[in-house]
Amino acid sequence: MTTSADADRGSRRCPCLSGLTLDDCCGPILAGRRRAPTAEALMRSRFTAFAVGDVDYLIRSWHPDTRPAQLDLDDSLIWYRLDIESVSAGTPFDSVGRVSFVAYHRGPGGRGELREFSRFVKVDGEWLYVDGDVG
Repeated sequence: MTTSADADRGSRRCPCLSGLTLDDCCGPILAGRRRAPTAEALMRSRFTAFAVGDVDYLIRSWHPDTRPAQLDLDDSLIWYRLDIESVSAGTPFDSVGRVSFVAYHRGPGGRGELREFSRFVKVDGEWLYVDGDVG
């Protein structure tokens, strides 16, 4: 049964700021109904997971060699904007990709940002986050 809250969530704008609704963008990827076709799409879906608090997806989309045993999100942070600065490889035809981004948040201490140069690999047709350099 679909509730009005479910319908509202799906029809709202995707947190990754693609311009699409959550249902037409990152929602199906987070739900496991579709794979991210590119490293950038995986990056966008991971930002969306941070924005909506989907820890399970963040763990699932992390490469097992670098994945933490546990991930605790700071519920006081609101992730509200993602700027993709550059993308290197990471197309549907590649096996590795890199994405440089800035993610903006606000919380009790005010506004902040996270700058990262992230690395991704494709394993058995699925993009996974490996790690990133913050700075």
